Amino acid sequence: MTANELYTKGARVWIPDPEVVWRGAELLEDYKGQNQLKIQYEDGEESVIKIKDKNSLPHLRNPEILIGENDLTSLSYLNEPEVLYNLRVRFEERNIIYTYCGIVLVAVNPYDELPIYGNDIIQAYSGQDMGAMDPHIFAVAEEAFKKMSRFEENQSIIVSGESGAGKTVSAKYAMRYFAMVGGSQAETQVEQKVLASNPIMEAIGNAKTTRNDNSSRFGKYIEISFNKQNEIIGANMRTYLLEKSRVVYQSIEERNYHIFYQLCASADLPEFKKFHLSHADNFFYTSCGEAPEIPGVNDADDLVNTRNALSLLGFPDKDQMMVFQIMSAIIHFGNVKPVEKEGETCEIPPKDKSLNICCQLLGIEESQMRMWLCNRKISTVNEVLVKPLTLAQASVSQDALAKHIYACLFNWIVDKINKALHSSTKQHRFIGVLDIYGFETFEVNSFEQFCINYANEKLQQIFNMHVFKLEQEEYVKEQIEWSFIDFYDNQPCIDLIESKLGILDLLDEECRMPKGSDANWCQKLYSKHYQKAKHFDKPRMSNVAFIIHHFADKVEYSAEGFLEKNRDTVLEDHLNILKASEYELVAELFEDKPDPDAKRQRAGSATTHPMKQNPRGTQSHKKTVGSQFRDSLFKLMHTLNATSPHYIRCIKPNDDKAAFMFEPKRAVEQLRACGVLETIRISAAGYPSRWTYAEFFQRYRVLARSKDINRSNMRQTCENVLCKVIQDPEKYRFGKTKIFFRAGQVAYMEKLRSEKLKACGVMIQKHVRGWLARRRYRKLLKSVWLVQKHARGLLARRRAQLLRETYAATKIQKTWRCFKARQNYRSVRSAAIRIQAHLRGWLGRRLFQKELHEHRAIVIQKMVRSWLARRQYKRVMRGIIKLQSHFRRRKAKKELKLLKIEAKSVEHIKNVNKGLENKIIELQQKLDIRNKEMQYFKEQENSVTNLKNELEKLRGSSDQAEKSSNKITELLHQIEALKTELQKEKEEKKDIIAEKDILLKEHTEIVERLSEEKCKLKEDLDAANEKIKQQELDASEIVKKSVASANKHLMEEFESERAHHQRVVKEHARLQQRLENLQGEMQVLTSPQGHKRTPSDISAISIESFTSSVSPEESKKDEEEEDNGKEHLDLGYGTQRKKKKAPAPPVPTANSTEKAASDSVENEKKDADVDVGLVLKLQNKIKDLEKEKSKLLSELDKMEEESPTPGSSALLSDSAFEALKNKFVNVEDVALVIKLQKRIKDLETAKSKLASELDEKEEEEEENKDITVSIPNFAYNNLKMQELENENDKLKREVSKLMKSIAESTNFDHHVELSPAGREFMDQFEAMTDELERRREECLQLRAMLAEQSITTHAIAKESYGGIDDIVNEDNELAMAYRTQKELNRLLENQLQKTEKEAKKKHEEYKKEIKELKSENKKQQKIIGENLTLPPDAKIEATMQHEITRLTSENLDLREIVDKQTDQIRKLKKMLKVYAKRLKEGEAAEIAAELEKDETQTSVSNVATVKHRERNYMGMLEYKKEDESVLIKNLIMDLKPKVAMGLLPGLPAYVLFMCVRHTDYINDDEKVRSLLTSTINGIKKCVKKHHEDLDRVTLWLANTCRLLHTLKQYSGEKSFQSENTPRQNEHCLRNFDLSEYRQVFSDLAVWIYQTLIKLMQEAIQPMIVPAVLEHEAIAGLSASKPSGMRGRTTSTSREIDDTRELSLDSLMKCMNKYSQVLVQHAVDPELVKQIFRQLYYYCGAGALNNLLLRKDMCNWSKGMQIRYNLSHLEQWLRDNKLNESGAQNTLDPYYTSFATFTSSEN
Repeated sequence: MTANELYTKGARVWIPDPEVVWRGAELLEDYKGQNQLKIQYEDGEESVIKIKDKNSLPHLRNPEILIGENDLTSLSYLNEPEVLYNLRVRFEERNIIYTYCGIVLVAVNPYDELPIYGNDIIQAYSGQDMGAMDPHIFAVAEEAFKKMSRFEENQSIIVSGESGAGKTVSAKYAMRYFAMVGGSQAETQVEQKVLASNPIMEAIGNAKTTRNDNSSRFGKYIEISFNKQNEIIGANMRTYLLEKSRVVYQSIEERNYHIFYQLCASADLPEFKKFHLSHADNFFYTSCGEAPEIPGVNDADDLVNTRNALSLLGFPDKDQMMVFQIMSAIIHFGNVKPVEKEGETCEIPPKDKSLNICCQLLGIEESQMRMWLCNRKISTVNEVLVKPLTLAQASVSQDALAKHIYACLFNWIVDKINKALHSSTKQHRFIGVLDIYGFETFEVNSFEQFCINYANEKLQQIFNMHVFKLEQEEYVKEQIEWSFIDFYDNQPCIDLIESKLGILDLLDEECRMPKGSDANWCQKLYSKHYQKAKHFDKPRMSNVAFIIHHFADKVEYSAEGFLEKNRDTVLEDHLNILKASEYELVAELFEDKPDPDAKRQRAGSATTHPMKQNPRGTQSHKKTVGSQFRDSLFKLMHTLNATSPHYIRCIKPNDDKAAFMFEPKRAVEQLRACGVLETIRISAAGYPSRWTYAEFFQRYRVLARSKDINRSNMRQTCENVLCKVIQDPEKYRFGKTKIFFRAGQVAYMEKLRSEKLKACGVMIQKHVRGWLARRRYRKLLKSVWLVQKHARGLLARRRAQLLRETYAATKIQKTWRCFKARQNYRSVRSAAIRIQAHLRGWLGRRLFQKELHEHRAIVIQKMVRSWLARRQYKRVMRGIIKLQSHFRRRKAKKELKLLKIEAKSVEHIKNVNKGLENKIIELQQKLDIRNKEMQYFKEQENSVTNLKNELEKLRGSSDQAEKSSNKITELLHQIEALKTELQKEKEEKKDIIAEKDILLKEHTEIVERLSEEKCKLKEDLDAANEKIKQQELDASEIVKKSVASANKHLMEEFESERAHHQRVVKEHARLQQRLENLQGEMQVLTSPQGHKRTPSDISAISIESFTSSVSPEESKKDEEEEDNGKEHLDLGYGTQRKKKKAPAPPVPTANSTEKAASDSVENEKKDADVDVGLVLKLQNKIKDLEKEKSKLLSELDKMEEESPTPGSSALLSDSAFEALKNKFVNVEDVALVIKLQKRIKDLETAKSKLASELDEKEEEEEENKDITVSIPNFAYNNLKMQELENENDKLKREVSKLMKSIAESTNFDHHVELSPAGREFMDQFEAMTDELERRREECLQLRAMLAEQSITTHAIAKESYGGIDDIVNEDNELAMAYRTQKELNRLLENQLQKTEKEAKKKHEEYKKEIKELKSENKKQQKIIGENLTLPPDAKIEATMQHEITRLTSENLDLREIVDKQTDQIRKLKKMLKVYAKRLKEGEAAEIAAELEKDETQTSVSNVATVKHRERNYMGMLEYKKEDESVLIKNLIMDLKPKVAMGLLPGLPAYVLFMCVRHTDYINDDEKVRSLLTSTINGIKKCVKKHHEDLDRVTLWLANTCRLLHTLKQYSGEKSFQSENTPRQNEHCLRNFDLSEYRQVFSDLAVWIYQTLIKLMQEAIQPMIVPAVLEHEAIAGLSASKPSGMRGRTTSTSREIDDTRELSLDSLMKCMNKYSQVLVQHAVDPELVKQIFRQLYYYCGAGALNNLLLRKDMCNWSKGMQIRYNLSHLEQWLRDNKLNESGAQNTLDPYYTSFATFTSSEN
């Protein structure tokens, strides 16, 4: 067809316009080759356009029938204005956002919520063909899912578009569709986890930009994995090019990533208090864009969703809090501001709190971070230099570190999500969803835009190849002749970027240069590619920019910052600090990841290596960002090439985010960039319009003559028509099933068709209008006559009516005026009366108020005057009383002085404490002697054996004796002198033994007297024991809880021990990294500018850093090991161990003793602040050790007494004894040395025992004699203090004697070296002197306390008794308080002793448990060690088997405990309910009998059982408890539907109820509980196992309902007994209330019903559309419209041979089958009606949803077909007597919708 034929007057064309891009117009003249054409725009404006040649003619517009088509390729004229106009019409006028363009789905962002993504829409698109439904993202997803499931090919969906176009939302809906359609039968959370990854990635990867409030700042490719059953089993995510620069800077009106604002909005949460967060405006990194909030978005609620998603994906709470902690550290890190110093250096102020908080949150050392933020390390061959950074460099390195931390955390979270979504099941196929950034061009384009456009170039290449491939496949399939279609190939542009010496290659090369810069790199690009590559160009006005001609547009890139962003430089010093963090996650983020391309180590090889810093020459280069992105892009392209792609192009309609507003300029830019117009161009180059022969004949039969029509051969008919209509055969081609047209031919055909139809319409209109005009004239004439007649009658009637109304109105006016006059008069009169009454009342009230006011004033004056008089009187009386009290106080003071003088007199003290001193001394001596005799015989044998063993050891040291012979001779002389003194001591002992006999007699008398007192105390003790036993019972429960908690704690420790060896490698690497950091710091400090430190300092710092990272338990163990005699290492100056080094023993002088005494006093003052409980525990421990030591010394003393050798005594410690034992050979010498130690020890113990005996004696005398304490006995306390001082003097004398004797035998000269024994003796002597000084200080303190007691007594009297001291103890209340306090102390001591015993027992039990756990731990470690030697596969299997066995054993134990407790709880609840019910029914006697039975706990044979009322039980089935499983198996699990059909309907239910009645008869609640539980579980297992067996599910639905009805009918409740007979009421349950089980059976029946409905719906779902919508029982009513390119790209292009035909008959057969099965199993008729009512509703809903989504069926002929098909369904209901079930009513809404089709032919 020529241009003259197309461009005629009236033709519609498109004219370019600078504002609206394309403007519609109409030609006002024919085109005949002239240079200009007159046109008229749609708004009426006329204009003239210039025409150069035929190629410059304007684009033609498509006919109206093609406007708004689903597929753009079905348009006759395929050009840019038509595509833009079609999208605009669908979007603005019809509010349709999805449109097909060949294989591409174009999605326009509506900026509004649309109800087109519900589950019902998903179900409507599920299983449907792509061309049969309206365009939707669900249709594309269904196409991908169908191709994967049918043809077993991997699929991919590529979603692209610019920011704000809706890419993320589209990808989200596609994933949601796969999660719904690919949901597995099992109850798993895989689909929920796949969807839960979206809020997490949006929080950490999305941000607000000027174009989009939720813009994805990274690209991602999600692979959703499916198994062979096409069920989702997992997913995997890959991310690309995260915008890290947004972390440190945002433009105006933009935000940082959402997670930062979510944390700031939730700063008030208790768990976030430690993060020190506040509003986002207070932090630099979150306030750059000055837009911290998004309208309509609640960041706090979004954080809750994010945390829920993290929990769903298996992130532990600890890891979540650690992630939030690192995020918070990044926020605080942005507030760290370096300050410039002199000499181009900088520093961080010491008062900078942000750095402190950041380092605390990251677990790193603040000093190191403070230093390396302002300095950097430069390594050379021989030395390491530290270079200060300028302020600008420090800021850049700080921002780089923040970006790197966020990027590492982002990658870690993605890895964790992938692990959570990973499935152990083998992946069969997958569908990938690619959400990637579209083509971008801004005013200033940088490295990010370069990478984005590079990725789009690669994707566009794949897209072009795919479109070309599909186009050629279609032509081959239809067997038509075709020529090669030329399309745009962007491979040269890609080669320019990624080839050798391309842009990326030159960029990497420049990055490796030491002094590389952006300008040098630009010059290299100019020299290499300018005027050599057609896609590369140079801007005119800049030397640091370049231009690349992309497929969408040419883009100018600014080279500034390319090198820095490509390097992505982070200082190694910063990373080393972070690697040494005390938090495991922080250190893990920055670990050196192993190269995935490198060879893996063999099994069993070492996994850790020392982290040594490589020299500069051998250091491996880090990959640049560009090379990393290029590699990841290659992998993505490889993946996409291996899949079948589906394309979704998202379009942003406007920049204002306004709903359904379309801006043509913005849309055209995006259509050009996303490749939609390229698809149109490729389609237009071939045959874009395709019609089937039937569609063409139906549409254009008006152009054919009757002789050209051959209905048996449609192709021949179409050929006859086209040959006459289109003369050029190149404009069309005939295929096997379709006719292919060139662009514009369909429009020409439409023009011819419309002209033919117009001519026919004109002829018809001519005749019809003439007939209508004549008929109208006749009707008008008749109407005029009739109107005249009625009008005249009407006028007459109106006149008469007017006269009557005038008369009536006059009369009414007269009456009304009279009434109004009377009414006005009455109202005026009543108003005057009312005003007078109110005025008079007001005057009276005012007079009354005046008189009342005067009366009240008089009363107030009276009261005030009386109060003033009383106050004066009280003041006078108070002064008199004070004078009296002062006089009496002076008198009392005088009396008190007299009493004090009398109390201090010597005679008074003698009278009170006469003879007490001698008695105490005698008692002490008697007790010592008796204790020695008691222990003598027991310890004799042990001491002999010990000495023999020591003798053998000493004889074995003969070699040492020979070496030290010279020293022995000196010691022998000393021993001889000591022997002489020992002989003297023995003589003194003989005298003491003589006195011993005398003291024994007195001792026996005292013992007898004490025994009597002991009996009395025993009685009191028994009473106290009873109380304590009661307390012990209460404490036993607490102990059990503590034991359980301790066991739990031990198990947790065991688990942590198992996990510890896994963290050893990471901890080792982290500590080594920390060591390297400290060594680097040491090198800096040892430099000439810093402080020099020794190697010991380095070790100290490293050890301190180590101790900061270990647990407190480990640090305690280390301290204990240090105290147990380990060698002390040199840890450098200032360390704790070096400070605690013991000094050499000084020579005992007077000055040293005084100094020691003063030190002891100071130590006591310091110890006063120590915890009292801790001091008591330590004192008890010291006492136990002293007792053991005293026993050993007493044994040695007895052995010494028996030995005939004389000796002397001395003061030696254990270490001195060991030193002497190593040098002495003879046992006799050892015994002599031992004697030296004992004497001083006895003197110490004697003093302490004296003090304790005095206290005990005082308490006993007070108890026996009931001494009344009026005022504290100061005289007695003074006497006691004098006795202690005398005893101290005696001890000093004896010590001085011993000192003289030892001084004679030992040389203490300063210049002479002392022996080991001498040194130890001097140390012990100094300790004794310190002890004596401490005792002296105690005495002084006691005296001070006694002096204060008098003061406190007077203070008490002054506070409580008006200053009179005599009244203080007038009623003996102090004595009573003292006795009660003493009794309380005794009770507490007894309780303390018992609790200590119990604690010891528990301690032993815990020790046993710990031993068992240790043994088990060793076994576990052995197993782990064995596993480490195994190969990787065997290692995994072994560990998994071990874990499975351990966990199963633990689970079984816990399950048994839980079952027992739940059974007991249920039993008790049921008993309570039964008793309550019986109480209501009056069966109190039976309950009492049962209670008596439980209390006595006697046998059943001896005691009468519970009495029940006699009843006649019938219809019960008795069974044994052990036969329960057999009953359930035979009755439920093994019962087949065919067998059940031959039995009585509901027989299993009746049998089970008979068993229940028997358990009710014997009143065995445990048995009925077990039976009903087994029944429920059995039915569940049977239905789950055979959920696809219709007969089995129906059988147990009927029996479950039957059993539920019987339980209700015979429950005994009146609401269910209304229809029962008296006989049935007698058979009701009497003992059990099974209402809870009835609810369980009701839920079970509902679950089985839902399973049955789901099974039926799944079976009939594929039949609904073919049976109701597509079944054509009436022939000749179908019609169709032309289909576009989408019709050939559906999955039905590959025919499957085994697919069966579905029609209305198949649906009827299925319904008959369901009805037959339900009747055979005797399902309740009401339930049958409900089932078919729901099935009919499902059929109607599915049919209507599909009908509304298929525009081709919305016509009159299809409505007639559908109505006919529905009539068959109604007839089936009538045939099966289900017309009253209500199922027919469910079809009424669909009849109304179908009526719209049949009402008129539209």
